[in-house]
Amino acid sequence: MHFGIVSPPVPGHIHPFGALGRELIARGHRVTFIQMADVEAQARAEGLEFARIGDSDHPAGSLPVSLRQLGRLKGFAALRFTIQAVRKTTEMICRDAPDVIRAAGIEALLVDQTEPAGGSVAEHLGLPFVTICNALLLNREPSVPPAFSDWAWGEQSWKKVRNSLGYAVSDRMLSPVTKIVAKYRLEWGLSPHVDAEDSFSPLAQISQQPAAFDYPRHKLPSMFHYVGPLRRSSPQEIPFPWNKLDGRPLIYASLGTLQQSKKEIFQRFAEACSGLDVQLVLTHNRSLDERSVAALAGDPVVVDYAPQQAVLSRAAVTLTHAGLNTVLDSLSHGVPMVAVPITYEQPAIAQRLRWTGAGRIVPLQGLSASKLRGHIQAVLSEKSYAANAKRLAASIADSGGVTKAADIVESAIVSFLATRTKSRL
Repeated sequence: MHFGIVSPPVPGHIHPFGALGRELIARGHRVTFIQMADVEAQARAEGLEFARIGDSDHPAGSLPVSLRQLGRLKGFAALRFTIQAVRKTTEMICRDAPDVIRAAGIEALLVDQTEPAGGSVAEHLGLPFVTICNALLLNREPSVPPAFSDWAWGEQSWKKVRNSLGYAVSDRMLSPVTKIVAKYRLEWGLSPHVDAEDSFSPLAQISQQPAAFDYPRHKLPSMFHYVGPLRRSSPQEIPFPWNKLDGRPLIYASLGTLQQSKKEIFQRFAEACSGLDVQLVLTHNRSLDERSVAALAGDPVVVDYAPQQAVLSRAAVTLTHAGLNTVLDSLSHGVPMVAVPITYEQPAIAQRLRWTGAGRIVPLQGLSASKLRGHIQAVLSEKSYAANAKRLAASIADSGGVTKAADIVESAIVSFLATRTKSRL
C-alpha cells in the first residue's frame, strides 16, 4: 500500500508518525507525509517521502515565524493562536491535498486525530483512513474532562455537568475550524458532521497512550485501540556529552519543541536543582543563547538537543511541561515527574500524572525555585512516585507500541478493501 500522512506540522506529531511510517516501510509499504514546505526536511529525516501543499499561503519560512509567535504565548492566548493556525492549515489541506494525493497514487490515509480535515479528504476521495491519536485522545465521555482543562476526573453528577459545559465551550472555540470542514463537505456532496467524533475513523482509532495512563472509560468504540508510545529506532543521531555525567541523581528537564521561549522556567529549574545534590541535564531546542546558558544557576549540563530516550534511561526525575511525548518517554523508563503545564492539553496530562501517582504538578503561576525544589525532593524521596512510574512502564511495555499499531493499520485497510470488493460484486 501507499499510505499518506495528514498531521499538524509540529515535531510532537511528526515524530510518532515517523516511527509508525518506518514500521510500515519495513513491511514493504510506501509512506508519504503531506504538508507545507517547511515540514519537508523533518519528514525526510524521519525516513518518509514527502508531498508538498500550501505554496500559495504557507510558503517556505512561514512556519518558523508562526512557531516563534506561539512560543511567546501561554494559556488561552496560546490556545486561541493555535486554533487560528489550525483553521488556516485545515483550509490548506482541504483545498490542496486531494489533487496531491491523487497525483502521488496514495491509497490510504493515516490521519492525526487533531486534524479533522484528513478524514473528510479521505471520504471525498473514497479512500480508507485510520485515526492516529498522537496527542491526548479526544474521544468524549461524560466523566472525562475536556482535553484543554485541568479538571480532575470523577463520576459525580456535578462534574459531568461541568464537563458537558466545557465541551460546549471547546466546540465554540473550535468553530472556525469546523466551519472550514463543513464548507468543503458541502462542496464535495458529503453529509455534515453532527459532532466532533464524526471526523474519527470508523475503521480504526489508535492512541499512543497506554490504557493505564487514562481515566476509566466506558464508551470507547470497538475500533479504538490503546497501543502505547509510537517509537522506533530513528535514523537521526543526536550527540551528547556523556562524559559530563558525574553519577549523582540525574534530573532531566525539557519543555518540548513548542514552548522553548519560556526562559524563566529554565531559570527556575536550574535554581531549584542547584540547591540539591543532583545533576541537571537541560535541553532547550536552541532557545537559549550563550549568555542565558551562562546565567543559569549551578552547573547544569545544557544542550540544544538531547537523545531523550538514552538520557531518560539514566534519569531519576523529569522536569516537564507535561507534553505527551516527554511524559510517555519518561514513563516508559519508569521515571516519575514534576510537571509545570503551560498550555494546550498539558494541564490535562499533568492531572493524569497526579491521578496515577507518577508525578506532581507545580502551577506556572507564581512558580518559584523553592516551591519547585520542594516538589523535586518529594518525588525523589517518596518511593511511591517511582513505584507508580515503574508500574506504568510495565503497562507500556505490554501495550504493543508501533508494532501493534502497524498490525491494526494493515488489518483495518484489508477489512475495508474486502468489504468494498464484496459490495461491488
